Amino acid sequence: MKITMMGGRLAGSVLLLAVAMAGCNNNDFTTPAKDITLATTTVGRVLTGAEGKTLYFFASDVAGQSTCTSAQCAGNWPAFYKDNTMLLLSEGLADNDFATITRTDGAKQTTYKGWPLYYFKNDTKAGDVLGENVGGVWSVAKPNYSVQLAAGQLKGNDGKNYTTPNTVTYVEGQGTTIYLADAAGRTMYGFSPDKKNKNTYTRADFSNNATWPLVEIPLVSLQELPSNLKRTDFSSITVFGRDQLTYKGWPLYYFGGDNAVRGMTKGVSVPRPGVWPIFNANSIEAPN
Repeated sequence: MKITMMGGRLAGSVLLLAVAMAGCNNNDFTTPAKDITLATTTVGRVLTGAEGKTLYFFASDVAGQSTCTSAQCAGNWPAFYKDNTMLLLSEGLADNDFATITRTDGAKQTTYKGWPLYYFKNDTKAGDVLGENVGGVWSVAKPNYSVQLAAGQLKGNDGKNYTTPNTVTYVEGQGTTIYLADAAGRTMYGFSPDKKNKNTYTRADFSNNATWPLVEIPLVSLQELPSNLKRTDFSSITVFGRDQLTYKGWPLYYFGGDNAVRGMTKGVSVPRPGVWPIFNANSIEAPN
């Protein structure tokens, strides 16, 4: 008798479960929409946010904090934010590349590889990339830049501020300068005595490489660039068995005194301004 009752209860439970499952439809198991995805646009693969809208980087944010803080800038370039613990990413994106910063106005913003993320107000639909190269300082957020543009006040190792009105002469003063950095925001320099595709600084035993390390990116590994930089201006040379990236024929270096800190430009004053220049699209070609 007990067995019959238990069997009846079990059968009833199975029936109820079957009815409940029959009442479900496919929408009950829909995968949540991703917060950030990778999408193909006319300028390549880019990060996108809500409704597939393109996300952007700002060159002035090279140090990792948002500098788009005025009412006008923030209105034109709304910040993207999603709590990292709830951020849903599409395949090909890694959780540890994303972080959260607190802006000067107290609001939070999501960063990707240290670069704060923004939308552009003139993008009205998925696939729009109208913010690309605006002012020469905004670029679509791509996952694989090798070189990026930085913008800010040049501050030397001597603690003084510098500007470079013609990318050759350096003078003390306040002003924003655009310059090349790597994807991690580290400033790239040249050495003024160098010749076209000729490194005249590095010793064969690399005993001075810690002071001015080579930018070791072989040309075959060079990935994305901001659209206002020409790929044909980049190449690479071999320096005592190591690859060194060049720009307009200038071998590129980091400055050890920057300590690999984003946005540091201490090398511009060592040992005096102009010996270790920064570069941008207006820089002259290296001499033969």
